[in-house]
Amino acid sequence: MITLFSYGPSQNAYKVRLLLNQLRRDYRTVDISIFEGESRTPEFLEKNPMGTVPVLELEDGTYLPESNAILAYLAEGTEFFAKEPLERAQTLRWMFFEQEYVQSSIATLRHRTLTGKLDFDSPITAERRRLGERVLTALNNHLGNYDFLAGNRYSIADISVFSYGGLADDAGYRLADYPAVKDWTSRIRSQSKFLDDIIPYSVDPYSSRELG
Repeated sequence: MITLFSYGPSQNAYKVRLLLNQLRRDYRTVDISIFEGESRTPEFLEKNPMGTVPVLELEDGTYLPESNAILAYLAEGTEFFAKEPLERAQTLRWMFFEQEYVQSSIATLRHRTLTGKLDFDSPITAERRRLGERVLTALNNHLGNYDFLAGNRYSIADISVFSYGGLADDAGYRLADYPAVKDWTSRIRSQSKFLDDIIPYSVDPYSSRELG
């Protein structure tokens, strides 16, 4: 059986759990207390030298880190990852977009807001907020023409971007200001085997700490 090394409140871990649920894959979970330093131990760094979660352990003992890489691996040969080259490339495009832009804006702002670590007066905060506005505007413009990110079929591109983009309200944005994005989140939530179990940071008494 595959094993997911995870931190519950992480939406990067959530995106993997969502796909696993929709694939109806059996797996076990090992929780890593990242704010207590468990992802920085020598044992964990052997699994992922960057010390981040999630990490997927395959049946043969191979470790695969990086949430979007895990999505691509799990979705290979399924309806969630197209075989046609252009649609496949568009899927990857939005996953790269998520990693480059959503993570550095909406995801970071959400984490720091919900854990009480956000410096509202920081120039970096203002820069991240402006980037998040650009991200949501780009998504809104695109989704005004398509039901889903890689065309008109739900895919791992949607899972990837939804994981944080769909929770932009938590980061201080108003999804109601981006109606096409808001409608898209509703379409995702209506998908078969959608996993509605966002885990709050409040379950972790150490989440107010900075990562080591």
